[in-house]
Amino acid sequence: MENDLIHQQSCRIATSSSLELPALIRHAGASASRRFVEFFTANIRNPGTRGAYARAVARFCRWCATGGIGLDGVDAVVVATYIEGLGLQLSRPTVKLHLAAIRMLFDYLVTGQVVPVNPAAAVRGPKHVVRKGKTPVLTAGEARLLLDSIDTRTIGGLRDRALIGLMVYSFARVSAVVGMNVEDYFPQGRRMWFRLHEKGGRRHEVPAHHNAEAYVDEYVEAARIGEEKRSPLFRTLDRNRSLTDRRIHRSDVLRMVKRRARRADLPPSTSCHTFRATGITAYLDNGGCLEHAQRIAAHESARTTKLYDRTGDTISLDEIERIVI
Repeated sequence: MENDLIHQQSCRIATSSSLELPALIRHAGASASRRFVEFFTANIRNPGTRGAYARAVARFCRWCATGGIGLDGVDAVVVATYIEGLGLQLSRPTVKLHLAAIRMLFDYLVTGQVVPVNPAAAVRGPKHVVRKGKTPVLTAGEARLLLDSIDTRTIGGLRDRALIGLMVYSFARVSAVVGMNVEDYFPQGRRMWFRLHEKGGRRHEVPAHHNAEAYVDEYVEAARIGEEKRSPLFRTLDRNRSLTDRRIHRSDVLRMVKRRARRADLPPSTSCHTFRATGITAYLDNGGCLEHAQRIAAHESARTTKLYDRTGDTISLDEIERIVI
């Protein structure tokens, strides 16, 4: 009965995270299998994190199986050897993610009394310090050009302008925006507010910039969805370019952004995350406070917000001319 339950749970994980119960865990017995399943179902709630960690753990388990290493044979030397080899194939941030996945899994196995110690606890990952983000940023003029280039005579254009405007003016992640319902755009006092559903199930509320408010108002009115409070705010279009009742997916938003950027002759590197970085940079460039930008962006650390600040990227000609040789 217990093994049947474990099998059913592992099948669900395989479906959601592309992970099957690995031989390394399966051969260690029912307790190890159950704890492994619990780690990916009960302990990790974010689907993106679950998928990334599942792929990392699966790769480590396959490597162990190739070397004939069982769960009781995994020690610090084994993990360190694996991480060292991984560093020759993958980038440093990716290697650090893989190590974090292995370390967290073994922590969970230790607390479940499946293994006595965490073999990854003492293993150090590659040093990787990020002082400047790599997210492409638009200038304020380019962002304005993009928004103004959208034909708002159609419901698709109104939707796209409202969606992009919300990301720019609220520093919002695309996943938080597409997760909004109509009721998440609401009045508070004299202003309208956005309620964003962030990572980990957190809700983050931010006042609507007057431009974003105008864009969303025009879209909601044209779509006639103002009274459908619990329905998706941003929806897909059917073949006739009419609005459906289905929530738009972030991959659809990315394709839309790429298409809109191409038509506006903007860099092909423009992505959904570009608008988060663009909004933060424009805010700081106009005298905004880093701590306030952190709160608007719902970052836990000001260091993370600083990665989006590109106000110091431009080097003036006067500074270059100081090089006198």
